[in-house]
Amino acid sequence: MKITELEIEDEMIHQQAAELLMTASADTAPRAWPDLQSAIVEVQESFGPGKISLVALDRQRVVGWVGAIRQYGGHTWELHPLVVNRNFRRRGIGRALVDAAQSRVLEHGAMTLWVTADDAVGSTSLWGQDLYPDPLHHLQEIRNLNGHPFQFYQKLGFALIGVLPDANGLGKPDIFLAKRVRTIT
Repeated sequence: MKITELEIEDEMIHQQAAELLMTASADTAPRAWPDLQSAIVEVQESFGPGKISLVALDRQRVVGWVGAIRQYGGHTWELHPLVVNRNFRRRGIGRALVDAAQSRVLEHGAMTLWVTADDAVGSTSLWGQDLYPDPLHHLQEIRNLNGHPFQFYQKLGFALIGVLPDANGLGKPDIFLAKRVRTIT
């Protein structure tokens, strides 16, 4: 496996990244990219100033994709999206993509890397709950019910920092995680 920059002129790799995004996100965020055209738009929007886009290739086939978006004057970058082909999961590809993105944002002066992880399908104990009036209490009690990625991010050093109730519809929250990527001196 090789991690490389997603090049703006490589339409075949764009198509593969879009197909991967659409199929891989169907498990956790089925409405995010419901068709190939919406996924292609997401790939096209991953280029430009303040954006990083990396792919994991296995024999010239895209098996993973990560993007990062500059925010807060470059102090903070959002990891978006991160997808790995179902047949290649649990092989370290997601970790390698996050590590590569982290290295790239560090080169751009980042201090924090953050990510959101939707629960639109009932993968955590937060799903289907009225999280008000105290969403942070519910976040403290979160349990993984069905392979939700928040624990993957925690293994990579991300901390739970917040929850947005009903972000994806009633009882379907968005979970926020972040990590410091530059040490304070």
